[in-house]
Amino acid sequence: MPDTPLIVTRRALKTPRAAAVAGIIFALLYGASLVLVYLSIPAYQVADSTWLETNSGTVSLALNLIPYAGIAFLWFIGVIRDRLGDQEDRLFSTVFLGSGLLFLALTFVGAALAGGLLNTYTIESSTLINSGVYAFSRAVVYQVINIYAIRMAGVFMISLGTIWIRTGVMHRTWGILTYAFALVLLLSISYSLWVTLIFPGWVLVVSVYILVRNPRDPPPSGGVNEMKT
Repeated sequence: MPDTPLIVTRRALKTPRAAAVAGIIFALLYGASLVLVYLSIPAYQVADSTWLETNSGTVSLALNLIPYAGIAFLWFIGVIRDRLGDQEDRLFSTVFLGSGLLFLALTFVGAALAGGLLNTYTIESSTLINSGVYAFSRAVVYQVINIYAIRMAGVFMISLGTIWIRTGVMHRTWGILTYAFALVLLLSISYSLWVTLIFPGWVLVVSVYILVRNPRDPPPSGGVNEMKT
């Protein structure tokens, strides 16, 4: 029986190439956002607000990249999960999906709080600094993004690595390396904020690997003409 356009379209959406492209977009946008923020804002322990005057534009650009990175990450999750199909384990898939969505939600919340901090400074700069709101807001943003969101990213990596090992979708080596990177992410964030770049770097490497292994989407059975039947 010839494939209907719906079946052909669904097969195209399930290809690994879609996940790879989405993962690369997320890794580049999210990684660039982190780098811009870390280069513009002093260390967490330093109570310095001068960056609000000199680097607010750079930080605002970094925050504007977050929504687009989030869209790509959602696509990455969806295609990876759909690719597993009937092999999906309910336990680990629940943790995989839940941790991914929590990471994204917390990242959005942290970015929104940081954006609010920048907007408040442009309106009432002296009040923001003298009232202590600046110190409080910065501490909250740090906790939300660099503690909770990144921990959820580590859980996301562990759950996906476990799924890979159990289903054989990816080579076992990728699962073991994912465990190692996730543990570094979970345990070493207090030493350096740059450790958070492990997550987008991991997504980038995995996505490029998937793209290299699948350079072209497999053509639908029956040829192109069947799309018109």
